[in-house]
Amino acid sequence: MLLQVAAFTLAAVLIVLLPGPDTLVVVRNLVRGGRRLAFRTVLGVLSGLMVWVVTAALGLSAVLRASHDGYLGLRIAGACYLIFLGARSLRSSGAQSLEPAGPRKLRTGYPAGLLTDLLNPKVGVFFVTFLPGFIPHGEPVGYVSLLLGAIFIVLTGIYFVLLLAASKPVLRWLETTHIRRRLDRCTGLVLIGFGLRLALEP
Repeated sequence: MLLQVAAFTLAAVLIVLLPGPDTLVVVRNLVRGGRRLAFRTVLGVLSGLMVWVVTAALGLSAVLRASHDGYLGLRIAGACYLIFLGARSLRSSGAQSLEPAGPRKLRTGYPAGLLTDLLNPKVGVFFVTFLPGFIPHGEPVGYVSLLLGAIFIVLTGIYFVLLLAASKPVLRWLETTHIRRRLDRCTGLVLIGFGLRLALEP
């Protein structure tokens, strides 16, 4: 059991370090609203992961994978959301201040992170296909899935904490308007690219 957990932890670290839509949304909110907004976005991302982990442990992700219509609908919704976020970044590139965000903006951080994960069915399929390879024969699948999923969530949280902790010099660098504008445009294009890939892949 310990060997499987260690192997999963190593594999999970490598996967967490690969930037995906959730990382881009966190960085986008970091640029637009500072660390407080980015932290709320991280909480949303972690909450979305928790939902998928519990869903995978209950076996519902397998149902989603088997249901072509359900998977397709969720995939299109996720693609539209990522394209929407990317378009907003392109439209408002460089216009947002890095000063602490107001209450209304702070409330938008959590939903952005949550929806980015919940509307990405590949996250659910990832858990339902990746976790079983590390569950020892004879062990309770549900409990071990929750354990491995919890490890993945903790590693993701550590990754984002380190990212935000190192953001202070980055934010100082981003005080230059043209740099913020270029990063906003780059982030917007990549988010749109993620959305199009999610929508068009077979």
